[in-house]
Amino acid sequence: MTTEKRAPDRRVIKTKRAIKNAFAKLLSQKDINDITISDIAAEADINRKTFYNYYAGVHEVIDEIENDVVSHFDAALTEIDFKNSLNRPNLIFEKLTNIINADMDFFGYLLSMNSNVSLSSKITDMLTGKVKTLIMQYVDVDEVHVDIMLEFMISGMVAVYRRWFNSDRSEPVEEISSQIKTLAFQGLNGFLDIELD
Repeated sequence: MTTEKRAPDRRVIKTKRAIKNAFAKLLSQKDINDITISDIAAEADINRKTFYNYYAGVHEVIDEIENDVVSHFDAALTEIDFKNSLNRPNLIFEKLTNIINADMDFFGYLLSMNSNVSLSSKITDMLTGKVKTLIMQYVDVDEVHVDIMLEFMISGMVAVYRRWFNSDRSEPVEEISSQIKTLAFQGLNGFLDIELD
């Protein structure tokens, strides 16, 4: 007997998306502990019963959002030919920028709340682990040195994106990504375009 995989119900996807977007928007306005199911339902334009059809509570929503975001970044990194990317690091940043650009409002809400440390930590840990595994496959370098380098680069990258989302976003995200890439791979000299004796 074969089991057929049914495509997800579009209404379910749409409703869950509305709930997640509403929650992300509320996160940009108030502390997670102050967000109620009634708040989410009102923002998503659904009733409380509909919310409970999908989630047992507020923390289930944030867990699913965190896991979704981490999965997006993880999938993007998996698609990269990392051996080739060592010579063309812009490919990594293009992938990350494309993810952000695909849903700018959602990421804007999600990363604009300074107290939302859990998501940043999950993204940072996932990126660090993934990139470390890939680097160790292709480069003969001490693991401790890789840990230091990646913690510096990736924590800084996530912090810069968060700062940009908290700003007026007058500078295009592509420009932000380009500056991060230059700092990560050419250091301060490359960023400032100077030569020191």
